[in-house]
Amino acid sequence: MKLRLRHLVLALTLGAVIPMATPQGGQVGQVGQVGQADQDETHLPNGKLQRDEILKTEHEQNIKDAAKLAELSQQLQVDLEKNDRFVLSLDTLKKTDEIEKLAKRIRSRLRHY
Repeated sequence: MKLRLRHLVLALTLGAVIPMATPQGGQVGQVGQVGQADQDETHLPNGKLQRDEILKTEHEQNIKDAAKLAELSQQLQVDLEKNDRFVLSLDTLKKTDEIEKLAKRIRSRLRHY
């Protein structure tokens, strides 16, 4: 009997709290949909979709950054092999920072897809 009473109290409490937590008008999840549809339909003066052109540009930049990333990682490997295990040049540290920045840029662009 106590268990049924607890379930009833829980159901009544949730029934009272949930309507207060939702936005007015009951439009849950529709906030971003209208803006997204307008953004997807934006055309450039040449007639192409703006979204497609942005994705194309980001893809080309990702390819360039990936090539630079591969080149820097090869240089880093050579630097690490020629340096003593106790000595590390500032140039090598700068390369690791640049590798990290490139990887973060590529990752952030890929998350837009």
